[in-house]
This record gives sequence, structure tokens and C-alpha cells, in this order.
Amino acid sequence: MTDIPRLSIIIPTLDEAATIEELLTRLTPWEADGVEVVVVDGGSLDDTVARARPLASTVIVRAPGRARQMNAGAGEARGHHLLFLHADTRLPPRADLSVETALSGQCVWGRFDVRLEGRHPLLPVIAGAMNLRSRLTDIATGDQGLFMTREAFVAAGGFPDQPLMEDIEMSRRLKRQSPPTCLTEKVTSSGRRWDQQGAWTTIRLMWRLRWCYWRGAAADDLARAYHHVR
Repeated sequence: MTDIPRLSIIIPTLDEAATIEELLTRLTPWEADGVEVVVVDGGSLDDTVARARPLASTVIVRAPGRARQMNAGAGEARGHHLLFLHADTRLPPRADLSVETALSGQCVWGRFDVRLEGRHPLLPVIAGAMNLRSRLTDIATGDQGLFMTREAFVAAGGFPDQPLMEDIEMSRRLKRQSPPTCLTEKVTSSGRRWDQQGAWTTIRLMWRLRWCYWRGAAADDLARAYHHVR
């Protein structure tokens, strides 16, 4: 692809060999239509990188940490618009065109509504609450497929180099530039943490972490608590 891509999709990975091929195969037809796919691996111990190389536009390996991986991917990406996609999240059909339309007006960033895929019967309720909260607060999570113009990403200083809540902090920075475009089209994200840890346990944990972060707790301290529970 010699022309500048319309959109660069940046995917941070770590030990995602089981799912990375399916994700990238879904995106392959878009590459012929001006979409660039950049995989940034954080040092996987499985064969994520080997499986990604034939399917992605670019695969790079950087130090682990989702925020720094996404920043590294943005540095390698060539597109005018950037979409940051978790490896366990699937985009709706022709989401690239939706992003292009969303960023053609006054808003310089946005996100999708989310649908959670899994066994727990509360997952639709949890996803609905996530979408409503995001719409009321103008704060998005990484599960919702954050997208923005390259200029907005640069003006925000990229994602903060912190181990948790980097999406919350990035939303705060982007809000200073414009309100988000909230697309009602749904990305499908894995509900595995709710299935594995229990819905109410996970909900209480996430609200506690958000509350502590809002009160000024350090992201490093919260990350230790988060990974301890996981």
C-alpha cells in the first residue's frame, strides 16, 4: 500500500495466538480499500507475532504495556485517522467508513457502543450500562474502539504511560478538543472477565477502581490491585 491510508487500525497484543488470526482475517478485505492494520506486540511468549505477520500491514514488537504499545503503533501508522482496537474486540461491518464519516465534522474523536459476548446473562445489561455511562460522561473505554484524528492524538500527547486507566485519561484529554462522536453501531468485545471472575465481583472491582482513580489514586497502585484480583 503506497498511498497514505484513510485509517490505521492499531492493535496491541500480548499472547493472543488463539484469536489474532480470526481478528486479522476479518480486517484483511479492508486493507485493499485504504485501511492499514498495525499490530504492536508486547513480547508474547506464544506465536502471536508469527501468526500476525502474514495478515497485518505492519507488525512490530515493543516493551509491554498497552498505552506504550498503542503509542508505538501510532508512531508507525501512516493514516490520517487512528482506531485503537483491543485484540479481543471485533468491529461492526465497514466500521472504517463509519469512522471516516464521524470524523468528517467538528468532532475529532469518538467511540462505538459495545456488546459483550459471553455466557453470563447479565452481560447485555452491563454493556448497556457501559454505553449509557459513556454517553453521559463523554468518557470512553478501550473496549469501545476509540478512534480519533492524528492531529487530535498528537495534541493530546498520546496515551499516558500508565498501566491502567489509560483510556479514561485519554478521553479526558480528548474532551478538551471536542465532545466525542458516540456511534450506536456496536463493537463486540469479550465478556471473559465477567464470566471468569463473576459479574458482581467484576462490577464492584471496576467501580472501586474508577472511584479511586477519580479521587486521585495513582494508576500504578490501582494496577497492582487489579492484577491481584485477576
